[in-house]
Amino acid sequence: MKSTYKLVAFLLFILSYGNAFAQTNKDTVNIVLLAGQSNMAGAGDYTSLDESVKKRLANAVDRVQISNDGKGPTPLSFYLSKGHKNKYGFEEAFGPELLIGIVLAEKFPKDKFLLVKTAQGGTALYGAWNPDWTAEKAAQVEAEGFKRDLKLYANFIDDVKENIKRIEREGKVYKIIGMGWMQGENDAAKEVSALSYETNLVNLINRVRADLNVKDMPFVLGQINSHYGDFSAGPATVRAAEWKVSEIVSKVKTIKTTADAPYKDYPKHSDNVHYNAEGQYRLGTAFAEAFLQLQ
Repeated sequence: MKSTYKLVAFLLFILSYGNAFAQTNKDTVNIVLLAGQSNMAGAGDYTSLDESVKKRLANAVDRVQISNDGKGPTPLSFYLSKGHKNKYGFEEAFGPELLIGIVLAEKFPKDKFLLVKTAQGGTALYGAWNPDWTAEKAAQVEAEGFKRDLKLYANFIDDVKENIKRIEREGKVYKIIGMGWMQGENDAAKEVSALSYETNLVNLINRVRADLNVKDMPFVLGQINSHYGDFSAGPATVRAAEWKVSEIVSKVKTIKTTADAPYKDYPKHSDNVHYNAEGQYRLGTAFAEAFLQLQ
């Protein structure tokens, strides 16, 4: 009789613990970090996307939010860009975040996601994105003007922490499930930043993990393939560094891209710099699949 009582008591404990665990995780917000320069900001034309993609977004949008460049969270969607309207003829733009959010929501149909994104075109890891920012380094690689004063890494970490505080104020819990990085074109443009890119990228990964206290946080990066600047060996140097880092640092995956035009794997606009709608669709999908592989 006593053994039966103990068994019943044990089963009740397990059920109670399981319910408590479920309740604790019911309001978990899965955070995906996104950072980089213009191809992370995105120049995909949202209006050109197939209706099936927009339907997928509509099915996911109640569970996926995005906090873009320090702004408060909003449902995942396109963003408005006057610059793209002048250059490409469309204003409703998107980056890799669109398909990252869609794919993750489809894979985990009961989970909630928050994408925290900071992206600024024409900025370098050596300068504006450097966790150990100095005015001297910024002056070496950033264009004259406001970019030389940007401390993007510090801003990014502050944005992430503000979002975490908001989640906690709402009585929810959070889990940082990974970071996407699409950057390096401007570092490839100059010798000093290209040759130090591997060291700087390893430092960035280690610092993000340490500053947000997420050991071995999955980190996915897209391999660059731009061809501009003063250092002809720059693009190949940065591409090699991006690949090597994925081999020497744990939980890092590099999305391989073709080095030269025509960019059939991830198509671009006619400028051969920025990914078009199809390119961003494929890029975002590749990022999401890489996140899933690293979990």
